[in-house]
Amino acid sequence: MGFVEDILSGDRPDSVRSVALPRRASYYPSPSDWRDEVIYFLLPDRFSDGKESTRPLLDPNNRLAFRPADFRWDSWSQSGSGRYQGGTIRGLISQLPYIAALGATTLWVGPVFKQRGHRNDYHGYAIQDFLDVDPRFGNRQDLVDLVAAAHTKNIRVLLDIVFNHTGDNWIYANGQEQPFYRPWPLHYEKGPWRDAVGNLTAQIASPGDGVWPNELWPDDCYTRAGAGDLGRGNIDDPHAEYRRTDFLGDRDINYDAGGVLDNVARCYKYWIALTDCDGFRMDTLKHVDHETGRNFCGTIKEFAVSLGKADFFLVGEVAGADSNADRYLEVLGSNLNATLDIGEIRPALTAVAKGLAPPAAYFDLVRVWDDDLGSHRNSAKRRVSILDDHDHASGTKVRFSSDASSDHQVVAGVALQLFGLGIPCIYYGTEQAFSGPERSEREKYLPDYGAGHPQPDKYLREAMFGPEHPRLAGLAGIEGFDPALPGFGPFGTIGAHAFNRNSAAFIRIAALIQARAVYPSLRYGRQYQRQISNFNSPFALPPGGELIAWSRILDDEEALCIVNGHGREVRGGDVLIDASLNSPQAPGNPWGGKPPYLVVVANSAQTAAGAQYDGSHPIGSELAVEWRGDIAYVPIRDIGPSEVVVLINRP
Repeated sequence: MGFVEDILSGDRPDSVRSVALPRRASYYPSPSDWRDEVIYFLLPDRFSDGKESTRPLLDPNNRLAFRPADFRWDSWSQSGSGRYQGGTIRGLISQLPYIAALGATTLWVGPVFKQRGHRNDYHGYAIQDFLDVDPRFGNRQDLVDLVAAAHTKNIRVLLDIVFNHTGDNWIYANGQEQPFYRPWPLHYEKGPWRDAVGNLTAQIASPGDGVWPNELWPDDCYTRAGAGDLGRGNIDDPHAEYRRTDFLGDRDINYDAGGVLDNVARCYKYWIALTDCDGFRMDTLKHVDHETGRNFCGTIKEFAVSLGKADFFLVGEVAGADSNADRYLEVLGSNLNATLDIGEIRPALTAVAKGLAPPAAYFDLVRVWDDDLGSHRNSAKRRVSILDDHDHASGTKVRFSSDASSDHQVVAGVALQLFGLGIPCIYYGTEQAFSGPERSEREKYLPDYGAGHPQPDKYLREAMFGPEHPRLAGLAGIEGFDPALPGFGPFGTIGAHAFNRNSAAFIRIAALIQARAVYPSLRYGRQYQRQISNFNSPFALPPGGELIAWSRILDDEEALCIVNGHGREVRGGDVLIDASLNSPQAPGNPWGGKPPYLVVVANSAQTAAGAQYDGSHPIGSELAVEWRGDIAYVPIRDIGPSEVVVLINRP
């Protein structure tokens, strides 16, 4: 019997050290380069319950049809913030064809590990059992089956892991829930555990009590520092307040104690061996010190290599300024593949794609990474580009498409991800232009939408499958649903799913992903923002709302990427390109003896219109290089609002 069969044939182990992990086994290999991948991120509770065939497809232009007469906005909002909606791992498996049709090649799955049973931590970041799957999502076999099914479709899987903290599994002595922060090396006395229903108990007697595995029972496993400021302290201070304070009511793990790091790491090695997953997204990496992060990542990577996964992907969440993420990449080195672009870059990407800021506001931030990471190129390996995600750590907590100019304006932002430096990550629902309820309804009924402090995450987390009702609260929700509340469906609806492969955003994004897969220059090339001239004016970097133009250059190949940064108006301009690569004297005569030209290889407007397209720059058309003295350029004309065109000089 093999390792997987042996583990699944019995109950989950009580002790992680009792598990004999495999070695020198044959597992699914890593890709040759993670820049080839397009990541799709989802929260399991909010993606699919596998019952979409029993519900109609949502028409976002007719939302009233999916708001029954007794619909109440306060109930809809309450449902989204405090309840599981009913998504499952089996449901996710059923929608792998949808993810494959979009063109995503790697699936980032939000945490599926067992949560405190009495709470409603649908997001998955408050773990009670590090060796089991939450029963609301399924079981360990389901997770094994998910990775295997994804691999058959050439989709890799990243599991979202938490190693900074556990859930609210115990309270402090004298009945204190969250005493005031006590700086290192001081700590409070730990009190009793919580049992399966949240009551207090001196002993852990069942799988729902306390925390598992039992290696996490000793008091010294926890900092016991109380509640403090999650932003306070120097990033180079291993005992900064934000690193030792209880994380939003949960319990921080104390890596100063001997053996703790090895035990937590073994929990996640167990999941690698059991599921054959391809990488981890590491929650709250910033909240562990550099040395702990380096050692944890190092031991995980070494174990994965022993299974034949030569480049097990580790991407860290490092909140705050981009310099914080840069610091972790510098200190952790090759032990950490990448960090998420969730600092200043993400809001800049949104502003530029909506025409609210000049393109340089985004490209200049990206260039900062190149100082230490290679000329205009190598930083792409170390950045995962984020447009939307589940908590918008920086900026307003609403999706890109909130108040967008069209149902495909989001494509402008995604194109910057797909064809710019970095590994692109698409958040579920972005490809359907999820935007929350319409402005008129929000202003009347949802005063907390994008407002308040802290802003609520719920409006980033609609249930894509359109549940009729959420699960019941607490343990009852493992089996039952609450008929008193409406499901938290997209756009303020209930009872209709949004897996629409023909939506305006989906078909455009899928076509752009296909183009990215064909041309290596769009994945590996150096990157240069391009200057633009309108009406024979001098070439200059454009203001917001004009064409966004940049080149990816790989050896002698130039891919010119054009995005209309205006959401309502047509745009054009003369766009500068590399004069030497596109000169009549360029070696190899790539144009068959004709004057130099670029060929259109992607056009989002044409993809959407199909055979009826009669606009500018159709796919396959040649655009001649023109000259002003020694400046080479191509005339780009009549690009529709938020549309995208890609041209290549060596097709």
